[in-house]
Amino acid sequence: MALYSHDRNIHCHRVRFVLAEKSINVEIIDVTNNESTAADLAELNPYNETPTLVDRDLLLHDASVINDYLDERYPHPPLMPVDPVSRARLRLVHHRVLRDWFPLVDEIEATSGRKADKAKQQLKESIVAANDLFKQANFLISDELSLVDCTLAPLFWRLPVYGIDLGKPGASVQAYVQRLFSRPSFKSSLTRAEREMVLDLI
Repeated sequence: MALYSHDRNIHCHRVRFVLAEKSINVEIIDVTNNESTAADLAELNPYNETPTLVDRDLLLHDASVINDYLDERYPHPPLMPVDPVSRARLRLVHHRVLRDWFPLVDEIEATSGRKADKAKQQLKESIVAANDLFKQANFLISDELSLVDCTLAPLFWRLPVYGIDLGKPGASVQAYVQRLFSRPSFKSSLTRAEREMVLDLI
């Protein structure tokens, strides 16, 4: 199994977290500033995007599709509940995170000035508004780590880079974030560039 990955891409980070959490043996192929691997990716993926997963004859792209496959292909530890009601609730929350928060991340990373500042403010306010949701359990509406947490952790890791401080109104979110960041699997999912992007701010 091989994962074509970019060292700063938030969606690649989502997949690397799942791979680490499940201790899956995988070759990480970094396409960052590598013309040879970038050319290989262009042949494999019609959108020429990372992350792209190659598992024997199977070729997958899109982080959500890849992570769903990994959770089903390698069921231990499970990253979604077996109960269909709990599963549906988590999927709905996941959908909202990807639909409401990640477009703001894209805007922050792709723009500057007032447009980026507006997106940062919207993201901060939306996360703080969800603060009570993070009080309910050890992880997001679940006592066990889920695919939703594996999507949120890379986003929260990047908040200091975006200049977003949740402050006291986001206290429950910050406690949740520390639980995620302390996991060995999260630490091992970080690339050198991802570690340095936060260390540079300290």
